[in-house]
Amino acid sequence: MSLQITSGPAPNRPAWLWHLGVVACLILWGLAYRALAPLAGGLTALLPLDPESHAGSAVAFFLYDVPKVLMLLTLIVFVMGVVRSFFSPEKTRALLSGRRAGLGNVMAAGLGVLTPFCSCSAVPLFVGFVSAGVPLGVTFSFLIAAPMVNEVALVLLFGLVGWPVALTYLGFGLAIAILAGWVIGKLRLEGWLQDWVRDLHAGATSPPAFEAERLTLVERYRAGLGVMREILAKVWLWVILGIGMGALIHGYVPQDLMVRIMGAEAWWSVPAAVVMGIPMYSNAAGVIPIVEALLGKGAALGTVLAFMMSVIALSLPEMIILRQVLTLRLIAVFIGVVASGILAVGFLFNLIF
Repeated sequence: MSLQITSGPAPNRPAWLWHLGVVACLILWGLAYRALAPLAGGLTALLPLDPESHAGSAVAFFLYDVPKVLMLLTLIVFVMGVVRSFFSPEKTRALLSGRRAGLGNVMAAGLGVLTPFCSCSAVPLFVGFVSAGVPLGVTFSFLIAAPMVNEVALVLLFGLVGWPVALTYLGFGLAIAILAGWVIGKLRLEGWLQDWVRDLHAGATSPPAFEAERLTLVERYRAGLGVMREILAKVWLWVILGIGMGALIHGYVPQDLMVRIMGAEAWWSVPAAVVMGIPMYSNAAGVIPIVEALLGKGAALGTVLAFMMSVIALSLPEMIILRQVLTLRLIAVFIGVVASGILAVGFLFNLIF
């Protein structure tokens, strides 16, 4: 897919009305996003469910996360569509590829630290990066860093186990994101994207239908809306299915079971923690209470951190959503590279602390 401005007759609206509409929509988006949590809680309270029950927790999670992720996807893809109208795919790749790839991985991972997204919420920006022609390895550095290393995780870890562990976690988390993205980039796996995403990334379906520098701002708005409609039409169902799976896991997986399995410091505890973490779904704030409980039961610090990283960087719901964007082969490579880094961190922390 390439950005295209339709050549047919467009509604004859003055430019100021477009600007006013975009500003109004952004304000309404912000107000609606802030109201999501209380609205989800209110809707759950109207149902004949105990909010503290498994079903109540799962429903509340679903009612909050579905609109949250879809709203993020809508806004980010629209903004990236507008931004992309300023740059041809060739120009974007020239800025971030080749000798700049390593710097791009570092910048993307750093951006991920500053964005407190869970894994599923990071997917919309991942799609936006791809639509802008950013190299695949760079986009993966962001996708890994955004949920795994953020200020929420660092603050909570600082309060729980102190700043040496928190800073060490920051360093290793960033290293995993940067190196994993760099490795995936070097493997040149763009051909393993889904066909529609590969065309989107390469801008190969047709030559550019306009000169980017000559577009008016209104035409850029229209370009962003076009990209937004096309991508939403392809991924919205997968977003709902992925979050539905996450809601079931969130509500029904017992914490006591994980404590019993991970309480020992046997050599297999780290890989077991990673395997257990993949089917889970939570953000850093949600998994920290489990981390505290596991440490209180005597689990090794490296084992617990490996579990935490696996939950927030390799969640099954995230993989379900990414399935509409990536082929199974590329998802397998992503899981293998990131899981290897997490295993290394787990074993190393168990040796150091």
